[in-house]
Amino acid sequence: MEERIGELWHRLITRLAQDRYPEAAVRLSELNQTLGILFRAFGGDGGLRVETAGASEHHARRGVLQRIAGSATRIELAWRDEQALRLPEIIDLFPRASLNRDLYFWLAALAACDPGGHQPWLAKNQQLSRLALERYPGMRPRYRRLCEAHLAQRPDPATLKADEAAQEQTIRRALDEPGAVAQLPVASHAPWPVPLWLHPSPPGPGRGGNGRDQENESGGDSKAVKDGRSRRGERKEMGDADGGLITIRMENILSWGEFAKVDRGAEENEDLDQAKEAAEQLEQFSVTRDGESVASKLKFDLDLPSEACDDEIVQEGMLLPEWDWKRQLMQQDHCRVTMLQASDAPAMELPAHLKKTAKQLRAQFQQLMPARIWRHGQADGSEIDLEAYLRFSAERKSGHQATADNLYRDLRTGARDLSCLLLADLSLSTDSWIDNHHRVIDVIRDSLYLFAESLSATGDRFGLYGFSSRKRDPVRLHLIKRFDEPYGASSRGRIDAIKPGYYTRMGAAIRYAQHALNQQPAQRRLLLLLSDGKPNDLDKYEGRYGVEDTRQAIREARSSGIQPFCVTIDEKGNDYLPYLFGSSGYVVIHKPQELPRKLPLLYARLTRE
Repeated sequence: MEERIGELWHRLITRLAQDRYPEAAVRLSELNQTLGILFRAFGGDGGLRVETAGASEHHARRGVLQRIAGSATRIELAWRDEQALRLPEIIDLFPRASLNRDLYFWLAALAACDPGGHQPWLAKNQQLSRLALERYPGMRPRYRRLCEAHLAQRPDPATLKADEAAQEQTIRRALDEPGAVAQLPVASHAPWPVPLWLHPSPPGPGRGGNGRDQENESGGDSKAVKDGRSRRGERKEMGDADGGLITIRMENILSWGEFAKVDRGAEENEDLDQAKEAAEQLEQFSVTRDGESVASKLKFDLDLPSEACDDEIVQEGMLLPEWDWKRQLMQQDHCRVTMLQASDAPAMELPAHLKKTAKQLRAQFQQLMPARIWRHGQADGSEIDLEAYLRFSAERKSGHQATADNLYRDLRTGARDLSCLLLADLSLSTDSWIDNHHRVIDVIRDSLYLFAESLSATGDRFGLYGFSSRKRDPVRLHLIKRFDEPYGASSRGRIDAIKPGYYTRMGAAIRYAQHALNQQPAQRRLLLLLSDGKPNDLDKYEGRYGVEDTRQAIREARSSGIQPFCVTIDEKGNDYLPYLFGSSGYVVIHKPQELPRKLPLLYARLTRE
């Protein structure tokens, strides 16, 4: 009976303390693409993606019912950093969905005006608000509606202490007249959050793990924490490994969100669903290493490479530059590219499961082979060129001096003045499974087989390379087929030998491909990049740095006359590939199993244009 009454009391208090409107909620997933386009149209940084923002504690004074219910302690505010524009996952602050949607648009406009740097919260958001209203007059009615609705929800200054009331009146005036207030008065409590402004102190970018963090990872079930929110991280030293008797009072044990240098032990049969739910509520993770393995674990995005295969080095390091976007500086001789070739790759026939598809593709691609045409005005040939001979005879009879050169014609095969280099991403992520039978690397292998079979039917010059990296030295280029090498059993053996490598330093690989293509005498040069994800590496190449270097490498390739095109199976490719390759410079294959057949047909379409 007591439990029932307590449950009813909890529901009543929670309902009375509720200050949100879930029935009018608008989700970021519904507007993600629209907001990305709008943010860039407003002049925002094209290299930023749109992601969800994590909730933060605000430490403002709460109402009595909220304190009893334990609610309204956290709020999701917008901010931008070097990697992304981060917006609340759900906005349900207002009773009308149109107002919640308008708030998303306003926050995108506000962030587009943010030049970065550090300024006081109040002054910065006033300045951004004024700029947004001046640059985008169409946002003024929306802003006024949002201000009226938000001011009606904020605490009444008459109910606050003198110092808090002065602070609240200052914020109200700053909202109503952006730029009218110079500084925020000091008060005993933090002010109530302003969801119409950017975060006063956004979390800093986290740091990824290193190789040692997963040295002892063993098999077992895993649950992935993938709610898309940004969290802070900190590294801690592991405490003593003694798991002894509990000698403290149970109510003193710290919560999930706190770290103590104490080894609490790991149970083999932990409730993973409960642990995953608790982890999703955390704003900050503390990570340590104890050298032990368990049968079950929470899985985070900290994948690390397997051991490298010992391939044969066929070309020692070639030094290439790299673009530092923060300093706007090209770092000369910054990366070292090493050419490798599989040391154990015996010649082989085409796999049986691809023979039927390869036969169909070869028949289609033979139609791209240039037809046999008559070459007129030749010095030698199989027949006399009647047109040239009549012209020669007429000139002689009219008294003009004419030479008896180039009076023949010959039937010869035309030529497509085209070279293509296919660059395949062989990073660690290609070891992941796409279904119960195939990994990403298997799909890439089949794609290379069918691509080579198709192009060998046209007579086009093509080269096949794979790449992965471990920081900037070395970037590993795997030779599969040279331009001047005929496609055959040896090439198929090297395709069969490809395997997942390390990371994806895409800029260096593209620059090497540009160098190789520039050595070809063809008038038209095509670079096809086959990838399953974004540029990344163990060092600072992760995130925005890698994206900007790759974009710079693509611009360099285009300026040298090369046509780059990306084929990806990354479901999130539409978020960043337009920034790298342009709206028409890439394609996303949503069903990876279809890649082997679609890749040759895509090449046929590109080379017809």
